[in-house]
Amino acid sequence: MYYSDDIIEQVRTDNDILDVIGDYVKLQKKGSSYFGLCPFHNEKSPSFSVSPQKQMYYCFGCGEGGNVISFLMKYENYTFIEAMQVLAKRAGIELPQMEYSKEAKLEKDLKSKIIEINTEAAKYFHYLLKSDRGKTAYAYLKNRALSDETIVKFGLGYSDKYSNHLYQYLKSKGYKDQELRETGLFTFDEKKGVTDKFWNRVMFPIMDVNNRVIAFGGRVMGDARPKYLNSPETKVFDKSRNLYGLNVARSSRKNYLLICEGYMDVISLHQAGFQNAVAALGTAFTSRHALLIKRYADEVVLTFDSDEAGIKAALRAIPYLKDAGLAIRVLNMKPYKDPDEFIKNLGKEAYEKRIEEAVNFFIFEVGAEQSSYHLNDPQEKTKFYNKVAEMLLEFEDEMERQNYLEAVCDAYQIPKDGLSKLVRKKGLSYAGRTDTVINEEQKKSRKVKKEDAAVQTQRILLAYLLDRNQWFEKVAKILSPEDFIDPFYKKVAVLFWEQMQQGKANPAQIINYFEDEEEHKKVAELFVSPIQSDLSIGQLERAVNDAVYRIKKAALDYRAANVDNIAELQQIIKQQNELQKIHIQLD
Repeated sequence: MYYSDDIIEQVRTDNDILDVIGDYVKLQKKGSSYFGLCPFHNEKSPSFSVSPQKQMYYCFGCGEGGNVISFLMKYENYTFIEAMQVLAKRAGIELPQMEYSKEAKLEKDLKSKIIEINTEAAKYFHYLLKSDRGKTAYAYLKNRALSDETIVKFGLGYSDKYSNHLYQYLKSKGYKDQELRETGLFTFDEKKGVTDKFWNRVMFPIMDVNNRVIAFGGRVMGDARPKYLNSPETKVFDKSRNLYGLNVARSSRKNYLLICEGYMDVISLHQAGFQNAVAALGTAFTSRHALLIKRYADEVVLTFDSDEAGIKAALRAIPYLKDAGLAIRVLNMKPYKDPDEFIKNLGKEAYEKRIEEAVNFFIFEVGAEQSSYHLNDPQEKTKFYNKVAEMLLEFEDEMERQNYLEAVCDAYQIPKDGLSKLVRKKGLSYAGRTDTVINEEQKKSRKVKKEDAAVQTQRILLAYLLDRNQWFEKVAKILSPEDFIDPFYKKVAVLFWEQMQQGKANPAQIINYFEDEEEHKKVAELFVSPIQSDLSIGQLERAVNDAVYRIKKAALDYRAANVDNIAELQQIIKQQNELQKIHIQLD
């Protein structure tokens, strides 16, 4: 059986959507809704809206939408049951024991099986590292100054030089090809057979925050390419939702996290006593990584490589971290390339001092920009000052902008009065800008869904009637849910009619009756998309009457085309003739 409608609704209503999503997305109030950067696609202007009144979210950029349960399912890659369990625990609700549907049980069992196989593989890799076959890999780790304690702590291992050794081992344990295929650990080829993805590599098990092995990274022994290889994404592994070392770092007593570039940096820092180090998993830093960090810390110190690639990586990461509401500092590791190399040469105390001296992200950004100009040339210096002024205009709060202006002038010996005048001059147009949530460009770029006129009219009318009981009562005398031809909107109308007749619409609850993610989006779009607010009552009245006429006419035409009873057909024709006389007067 499934959870009852009552228990689903209790879990939903006891988890305020603003509080839950606020843990993931930095939101700002705009009118009656809250807006932030969408966690489901990369964007620079906030188009992700959360409505506390409707308890729904919707992104005007990518179309994602739903209620608090939908959000958790989408963001955390949870099944419905997993999302219910997390939200119930959050609200202190004890869920009744339930039997899984066949599909849900298969999904849950598959995820558990992948974790089980990964754990077995990690144990086997670790065993091989300590065996004669892993001597080269073990020597490599020892040469990197890793202790046996650290090797065990991170579960490091070795994948054999034979390209199907892990496959044969797991098959001997009774695992089936169908299960092994889902782990991403193997390549299945009709001609070549089954081969291991990882072979002759030092292995780094990747764990989620609950210490479950969800994937692997491997560093090759020899000259093969790629040098580092990561597991592909699976049912349990999403690179953008996980950080290497977070399972340990989240319990650190530090109030900040150290963000590194690679596995060895994290491991070296942990071994040196910096238990708050994490790294992205072989992919560029994303907004989801930043939001994940925000759950466990309010500040980050970027300790990326000091070469050009590392500087560029830091510059790409900063906007995501800033948008997530994190305080950001950047550590200078010169003359060494990375944390591992730095600590080996200068030690823990020197690294701690560098953390204390880490500069604010904006000072770092200006420094990176400065390297592009020849400041001995007056023309180049002027260009640099203009660029700094433009960068300062990114700070909308005047006091914050002034604080950064003073800091950057002190750091780079820029005349304060001159830069202040330059900022004011450039800010004339800036000050006149409006901070609109959805600008015209976003509207143009938004994916337009092609709906026929009847379906579009059904959608518009439902949106007009939301929370307008007095309008609904008048419309309901003419229309019923049976007049909605489209099956999806008919189901929504049935639920909506029931709610309105009970006195109040509850669109977030309507989502509970739909299982498909696309349907969640459609319901959210229906009830969250803004109706044009500058219409007069006369214009609204014409719009509602037009919608009622079109829906009723389409329903009658459909019934007339499919009726096989003369008496009923005569009744339909009579209703069609009377349709022209219908007019609803809005208050």
